[in-house]
Amino acid sequence: MTDSLEGLEPKEIWKHFDAIAKIPRASTKEAAVIDYVLSQAGHGGYEVMQDKVGNLVVRKPAHRGREAAPMVMLQAHLDMVCEKDEMTVHNFDTDPIQIVRNGDWLKANGTTLGADNGVGIAAALAVMASKDLAHGPLEFVFTVDEETGLTGATEFSAGMLKSKYYLNLDTEETDTICIGCAGGVKTIGRRHIELRKAKAVQAWRVKVSGLRGGHSGVDIHQGRGNALRILGGVLQSVLREHRAEISEVNGGSAQNAIPREAFAIVLLDARRETELRSLVAKSEQEYKADLGTFDEGLRITVEPVSRPAKVMKATDGRVVVDLLASLPHGVLAMSPDVRGLTQNSTNLATVSTEGETVEIVTSQRSAIESSKWAAANMVATIFRLAEFGVEQSGSYPGWKPEPNSDVVVKLQATHEKLFGHPAKLIAMHAGLECGVIGEKYPGMQMASFGPTIVDPHSPNERVQISTVEAFWKYLKAGVSVRLRHGF
Repeated sequence: MTDSLEGLEPKEIWKHFDAIAKIPRASTKEAAVIDYVLSQAGHGGYEVMQDKVGNLVVRKPAHRGREAAPMVMLQAHLDMVCEKDEMTVHNFDTDPIQIVRNGDWLKANGTTLGADNGVGIAAALAVMASKDLAHGPLEFVFTVDEETGLTGATEFSAGMLKSKYYLNLDTEETDTICIGCAGGVKTIGRRHIELRKAKAVQAWRVKVSGLRGGHSGVDIHQGRGNALRILGGVLQSVLREHRAEISEVNGGSAQNAIPREAFAIVLLDARRETELRSLVAKSEQEYKADLGTFDEGLRITVEPVSRPAKVMKATDGRVVVDLLASLPHGVLAMSPDVRGLTQNSTNLATVSTEGETVEIVTSQRSAIESSKWAAANMVATIFRLAEFGVEQSGSYPGWKPEPNSDVVVKLQATHEKLFGHPAKLIAMHAGLECGVIGEKYPGMQMASFGPTIVDPHSPNERVQISTVEAFWKYLKAGVSVRLRHGF
């Protein structure tokens, strides 16, 4: 057991979390963690199925006396978001996560922790290994490639499952039961750029860093800075004041993460260095004033770099810069029905320069299908006005709340019995696999819960230890509770 996890309760969960943290499991690269789950299923001799994309289904028979109960599914996703601080040396394809304990919290050393959804995987495996829980027949579903757009759930084969009730283990706030979520879609803009021979002698790297980032759904309303928008604004100021050339623009890491860092290579007469630094310093102060306490760590820096041979044609460079500064990002509308819930949003996620192509990736979310597409088509229109080609993909449905379903009512009663108060019913402005998988199984009743996880999808991700113990207590009671139709 890793030193940071020694002595933690519940041991049943932390031993699996420890093992999982040592296994690289980036999206689409889940083979090793799949092998780990298969090994755990093998210990119990349970029935195992795997579909063509790698999703796993494991069936565990009922505890004696509960054979007639309807089947219940526990579900978690196997992949994690792979984000790290710039100065952190870490290879997500080979290196284990280095877990750090700080009081009641666990985080990683300069990288994402993978508690999203590693704690859910570990909890499901703990239930799978249990000998004394009085549960009915169980299905355990472990999906792949959730973080890049719910791909595993989208490709999940209809007809594989027998469960009537679906417990998703991917919610990140204790004392809550999630009963609905937003759908989403990705909108990508690409533009061919002309490259010209560079004229200026000196090149600088203008970089935006130090932002908090976070999940592009659950954190989108927090007012945090977007590194791409900020970089676009800084470059607009540079081009307005100087005859600068742009060689490349890159930033962001994933479609579902608010971008924390971005940079551009700018060429300018070497005699203008002082003016460039002064302009960037002024921009930094202005953006800091705008962000305030929402994102206090913002830094915009200038450093000399090797001079590239070619730069973007001036008109191409300006269009790219203007688009980054102008594309919408953040909350588009709040829910009129659920207080404090974001209804529609868009995330300006990544920009990359590859040869003669600039690509900008965005994503849109809404619990309302028509609103989701209205937001996506707005972004697509802006791309087309800037003469970018547009591709839209990865659309997935939302999940309509059913607060009076049998599973929700019983989970609420169980929560009140265990903790002395009912859980808060919430809907998430994020994609959960419930909506995608549930759509394939009409009538399946669904709920999602989990421990407290803060700042997922960023190197500041952390899980509250004490809430994992409460989560385990609740999960054990949840799989043992009797619904009106059995359980």
